[in-house]
Formats: sequence, C-alpha cells, structure tokens
Amino acid sequence: MRITIFAFLTVFVMVASGGLLAFYREAVVRRVAEVIHPRPRQKSLLSAIQQTGLSIGGVVEHFESIVPKSQAEVSVALQRLIRAGYRSESAIKILYGAKVLVPLLLCVFALITGAASANPFFVYVSALGVGFLVPDFWLGRRIAKRQSKIHRGLPDVLDLLTICIEAGLSLDQATARAASELRLAQPELCDELGIVVLEQHAGRARSETWKHLAERTGVDSVRNFVSMLVQSEQFGTSIARTIRIQSNTLRTQRVQAVEEMAAKTSVKLVFPLVLFIFPALFLVVLGPAFISMGEQFKIFNR
Repeated sequence: MRITIFAFLTVFVMVASGGLLAFYREAVVRRVAEVIHPRPRQKSLLSAIQQTGLSIGGVVEHFESIVPKSQAEVSVALQRLIRAGYRSESAIKILYGAKVLVPLLLCVFALITGAASANPFFVYVSALGVGFLVPDFWLGRRIAKRQSKIHRGLPDVLDLLTICIEAGLSLDQATARAASELRLAQPELCDELGIVVLEQHAGRARSETWKHLAERTGVDSVRNFVSMLVQSEQFGTSIARTIRIQSNTLRTQRVQAVEEMAAKTSVKLVFPLVLFIFPALFLVVLGPAFISMGEQFKIFNR
C-alpha cells in the first residue's frame, strides 16, 4: 500500500512538473537566456527623466560664468535657494546660467515669431531684461509657496512634538520622531527638522540648531516658536507647555486670518458687481422701458 501511494505521488509530481514546465516554457527559456547572455537593463522612464534633467542642468551651468557677480550677491542667492529647498552645489550655477540662457531664448523666440520686426531695439532689450529677471521671480514664487506650506504645517508638527514630549521623549528624540512620522504629510517642514536632527548629531548646541532653522526658513511663525523654545530652555520652564501654547496661538492666528479674508470679500465683490453685474441688470430692467419710450416718440413724430 505504501509503495502504491509513493508511486502515485511520484507520478503526480512528475506530471505536475512537466505541466508547469510546458506552461511556463517561454518564461523559463527567457530567464535561462538572460543568465547565459546578460543584457543591460533598460532605464525606466523616471531615471530617463532624471538623467535628462541633470543633462539640462549641466548645460545651463556652463553659462553661469558669464554673469558678473560679487560674493555678497552669491551669498544672498544661496540663502534664497536654501529657502526654496535647493541645497545642491550646482543650484547656484544653474540659477546664474538661467539668467543668461532665458534672455537668449526669449530673443530667439522674438526673432522666430517676427515680434521684433516693428521695433527691434525695444523688443530685444525688453526680452533681455525680462529674461534676466524671470529666474528671480520664479525663485521668489517657490520661496513663498514653500514658506506658506511650512507655516500651515507647523501646528501639526507642534502637536506631535507635544505628544512625544509628554510621552517621555526628550526634545531631540521628539524632533527626530516628528520628522520621520510626518514626512509624507508635511515634507517641507520635516525636511528642515531632519537638518536640525543632523546638526544635533554633529555636536552643535540645541539652541544654535533651532536658530539655524529660523534663518533657513525665514518664516515669522517659525522664528517666534524658536525664540519661545530658546527662552523656555534658558529659564527652565516646561517645553511641552510652551509648544502647546505656541500651537494654540498659531491656530488662533489661522482662524483670524480666515475671518479677515471673509470680511474682505464684501469689499472685493464691489468691483465685479459694478463692472459686470450692474450693467447687465440695468440693461434687463431699463431696456424694455427705453424701447417702449422710443416707440412712443415715433408715434408722436408721425
């Protein structure tokens, strides 16, 4: 009986293996061919896009030496790039390279479209001036957008810091935990908190790292929080209570800002009412009266 069962299982395994081999024959052959003759893998679309971006950045970097600049201007530009979230060494080169490349592209565009045929001097000078200022305007918009995200996400981070500190963690451990937990929800602020954690691991003082955070972001709410945190550490008050008070203050300020925007709505609606709604209303209400008056005048003239 045992021999029969063993023979049946052996035959079943062999048949099943043969069926699987026949069914997945093409996949097996392809894998064997890849092992025998390995081929370089094709780059994914994301890696291709990243490589294209890096190549474009490398081309733009070659133009940065044309722009005259002083050390003070470079330091200010570096600070603005850091506030916008660009910390790579090539960022400053790409910025100054764009100040040369964008004006040239605008001039070429004006030449191709024929916009410079009427007044070439004015068009080309305007293209050069606007193209030189476009990277600064774009960088300013990036800074404002990132600062707005940091300001909106600060109360959530402060709440998590309060919970971690009240749970028994130190401020440094709570900062590292908040930076890891809220990275998907608040990536900008958690990125800055990650730099704070790295500076603390490097041996810098806690107050110094938080002051660097306020300088990097340039957000008033972050500056106020850092000043309160430093004072709390100096005078020995409860850090959790200080953070909770700051979080409540920020939420109150957010509500007041929304109420202020709602109060301004009535004033802002005056202009569309006067320009668009009132003329149409007058036409609908007084139009038939003017038509009837015109018909009456025609009858009297007869």
